[in-house]
Amino acid sequence: MTSGTTPGLTRFNTSDESAAAAELHEVCASSAWGSKILAQRPFATSESLFEASDAAMAELTADDLAEAMAGHPPIGRPKPGDPTSSREQRGMAGASEELKAQMLELNLAYQERFGHVFLICATGATAEQMLAALKDRIGNTPDQEREIVRAELGKINRIRLTRLAEHVEEGDNA
Repeated sequence: MTSGTTPGLTRFNTSDESAAAAELHEVCASSAWGSKILAQRPFATSESLFEASDAAMAELTADDLAEAMAGHPPIGRPKPGDPTSSREQRGMAGASEELKAQMLELNLAYQERFGHVFLICATGATAEQMLAALKDRIGNTPDQEREIVRAELGKINRIRLTRLAEHVEEGDNA
């Protein structure tokens, strides 16, 4: 983790509010989460940004979590033309047709049971690991699952915030 201010973090800290809000919406679709992060700018370090994200995630209501989850496509079906979605779901790319069919069937059952997509921090996970997690979690209570989703969103936000903080634009002095 970066301890000092990076070019990406400096750019984020000094962006106008609408540009910073748009960047945060790409990290997490919860407007409450984004507002909490915006209100704390500027961040001295990436770690302080991550801590603010974790604190904001912990405060999200069930409705806020639902809004955040609405920004995520189902596992196995990344958003067309979205490089972030494709990168995060890379583990599904080489999956067998049988595994993809199982994932689709369980995704639909999960969505029917909980009312939202199955959400997992897919970065670095294999298709088999994601399928195993889905099989394991489908038996959870809605309360258990909401807290697991909160934790998974927190992991996803940290990965995406790391990319935001480390992103170097043309003309930045790195």
